Formats: sequence, structure tokens, C-alpha cells
Amino acid sequence: MTEWTEAQQDAVDKAAAWLACARRVLAITGAGMSAESGLPTYRGVGGLYEEADGEDGLPVEVALSGERFAAEPWRTWRHLRQIESACRGARPHAGHHVLAAWQDRFELTVLTQNIDGFHGAAGSRQLIEMHGNMHRLVCTVCAWSQTVDHYGELADDSPCCPDCAAVIRPAVVLFGEMLPTAALEQYDQVMASRPDVVLSIGTTSVFPYIAAPVHWCRQWGGRSIEINPSRTEVSDAVDVCIRAPAAKVLQALDAALTAG
Repeated sequence: MTEWTEAQQDAVDKAAAWLACARRVLAITGAGMSAESGLPTYRGVGGLYEEADGEDGLPVEVALSGERFAAEPWRTWRHLRQIESACRGARPHAGHHVLAAWQDRFELTVLTQNIDGFHGAAGSRQLIEMHGNMHRLVCTVCAWSQTVDHYGELADDSPCCPDCAAVIRPAVVLFGEMLPTAALEQYDQVMASRPDVVLSIGTTSVFPYIAAPVHWCRQWGGRSIEINPSRTEVSDAVDVCIRAPAAKVLQALDAALTAG
């Protein structure tokens, strides 16, 4: 049986009560969600964070930028391969599976900053991958695309498209690039639907478009719940904070909903 402090239990009870009455739910996830699957916390692409400069001495924001990729794709690919290799073998955890199962209970959308593809692998269908997916490769010129399990399948330093021979890349947002139009359109549609509950899970919420749903939901009478062991940019704005890891909290909330 999961042991909670009195404050944690009170927060879980409040959150479960709000979820029990909800019809539309938005779950926002960040690097802290994936960290529980064993991923490193790189300060780089889409929810992966790295503290040190790369092996070539370039700051990560430069090596993993759209501008650098255009000039020296091999250099950006070197860093992308390092990230993918560090993440290889990790799998979705129980929290990912809880969110996927909740699709049968709510009109639930998952908005993730992570590029690891874990939510999709766990079965989430209404999914906004705001920073893309590292496993989907696209051509920089033609319409070719392919999903791969790992980059070990790619032989060259700057892999090329089998159809047109142009350089390919992961479908992720590099530094200095715009967010994908399709993801932004999904985001706007979800906000227009006015979710009853917004869950902020494992994210520091430093990006305005990640923090905004927490602030906006108050305008239409919704509830906001933060699940994070530490304080974040939205801790003072949410209705309740649950200071514990995501998987533990999501399983507890799921158990409370099932029992209720």
C-alpha cells in the first residue's frame, strides 16, 4: 500500500474528486515524466536537457540548432545520436499507461514536450507532441518519412533519403525553429474546448505555451493540478500541488477513481 504524508494524501484526495467530476482533461507532461523511465535529463531537444557542452565544444543550443543543421548536418546528427543512444532501451512506465487508459474515462488529450514517443507507445491517441518525435525521420526535401526504433539502423554520419538523396532528420524541433503548425492547431482546439481539469506533470513550465493552460483554465472555472516533486513556474497558480513522482501519483489517482 502506498504511504503518503498527510499533505500528499489531502492533495491526492482533492485531485481525485475533481477528476471524478471531469469530462475533458488536458495532461501536460515534461522531462520529469520521462526521467522515471530512466532517461537522462538533457537540456537539449524537446524535453531532453544537457548541462555540459558537446564533445566538439559547441554549446548544445548551437549544435542542436536548425541553423547549424542546415550548415553542418553531420555535427547535429552527432549530438542527436548521443541523445538517442542514451535513451535506447527505456520504456513507458506505469504513469504513461494510466494516462492512456484514461482515454476510456475522459475526453483526454496529452500535450507533451518530450520527444521519446513514450505516450504513443503506451497507447495515447489524442496526443500533441509539441516538440516532435525522435523516432520519426523525415526528408528535408521530399515527402519521405519513416519510423525507426533506434539510430543504429542509420549508417552514415549525415543519413540521406532513399528516394531523393537529400539529408534526412528526426521530426523534432531544433533550437531556433518554429513549433509545428499541426501541433499548434491541435493545441488551439483543445484550449477552445475548455478542459475541466489541467494536469501539469513533471514539467518546470518555463515555456509560455506550457504554463498558459494552467492560468487560462481558471477563467472558465476549471481546476489545475501539479504533479512534481519540486516547485515550478506554475506552483503558485495551480489549485493543488502533489509533491511526488508522476507514476506514483497517477497510479494513486487511478486507484481512487476506480474505487469511487
